[in-house]
Amino acid sequence: MLANAIAVTDDTFEHEVERSRGLTLVDFSAAWCPPCRLIEPILDEIATEHGNNLKVATVDTDQNIRTTVRFNVRSAPTLLFFKNGQVVDRIVGAVPKGRIDAAITKHL
Repeated sequence: MLANAIAVTDDTFEHEVERSRGLTLVDFSAAWCPPCRLIEPILDEIATEHGNNLKVATVDTDQNIRTTVRFNVRSAPTLLFFKNGQVVDRIVGAVPKGRIDAAITKHL
């Protein structure tokens, strides 16, 4: 679990992500997924570095099927970037920090 992210569920996703102003990075991951564990420290670091400019959230794909299906998440990890509640970007798989930072910079 990410230390610097909020865990969202099917029930809280709308309030925490879709009604949120600004940029939100949502990590769709699963506990059994090695690539998901690989990028957790990167996402924690990003959450710390971007502070008030970025909200980082995580969705457990096994426990939150409705949200996972709704956003067509078929692979873990999948990072969705929401700006003012709308999806503006998607990254699938464990990628280097620079690729995630580039997406954040593009949408801030």
